[in-house]
Amino acid sequence: MDKNEHTPLSLIPMKSLSLRLARSAIKMKHDKHWKIDKLNPTHDLIISLQGIGVYQMDGRSDTFELHPGQAFLIPAHTRFRGEHWGGDQDYIGVAQHFSLDLFGSGDLVRQMVLRDPVTLKHWSDLAPMVRMYREISPFGYTTLAQHHQFMVILLAYLEAAFVDWRTEHEELESQDQLSIQIMMVASRLAADPLGAGLEEALRDVPYNQEYFRRAFRDRLGQTPQKFRELKRMEFAANRLGKGVTVKAVAAELGYSDPYFFSRMFKRYMGTSPSSYREKPYRGRKGPLK
Repeated sequence: MDKNEHTPLSLIPMKSLSLRLARSAIKMKHDKHWKIDKLNPTHDLIISLQGIGVYQMDGRSDTFELHPGQAFLIPAHTRFRGEHWGGDQDYIGVAQHFSLDLFGSGDLVRQMVLRDPVTLKHWSDLAPMVRMYREISPFGYTTLAQHHQFMVILLAYLEAAFVDWRTEHEELESQDQLSIQIMMVASRLAADPLGAGLEEALRDVPYNQEYFRRAFRDRLGQTPQKFRELKRMEFAANRLGKGVTVKAVAAELGYSDPYFFSRMFKRYMGTSPSSYREKPYRGRKGPLK
């Protein structure tokens, strides 16, 4: 696999990620006298809703502005300086301290190359959620709802900011590199259930094949082969739910024998494909032909 391939973050298996909010959201509202010079022990995502903030971080020679609809991430243990841009309008936004672990150990954010600041995609849709997240966050503690909302916001930022994976970076530990490779293989199999064969997906993995397959199973609870079949059956379920015939879906997945496909589908999905296909339509479009 080309290490520069952009693996869609939305396809990372959710069970592989562990999000922790280090504190409640910071409801930023700063006038023209505001200045800050600080270092945080955790990652800090900052999003502007109104006005402009001016920032500089250690390790970067440039100073940049953060405008409404833009976000940037201050990595853990990085000193930064910020100030109001100087106009009469208050600088309003939200900041959240967090950690995002991969398979319960590796820091996923530290394993990414990110561009900052970035304009968040679909801001007109995302802005109401960010505003609500800012307004409803309680003081002094975090809630389950906050975790769900921030995960959506964080993924939107990471999708916009992602450049590459640090798969060969000297700062990464060997287990972090292994976790990245497992995540990339799982994401590729999920993204292309019709085309990505298992041998193709594993071809460029820089580990002994048996060792990698065991590590994949330990982290995701399934072998790569079973994970691939599950994703193929999930694709089949989506097609069946749209009314495509069992025979046609089997052919799309490369099964010459629809009966064998039916057995595989029932093994993974708990029901036959014909029954699954009928349920979304029963009572809505009448009997299927």
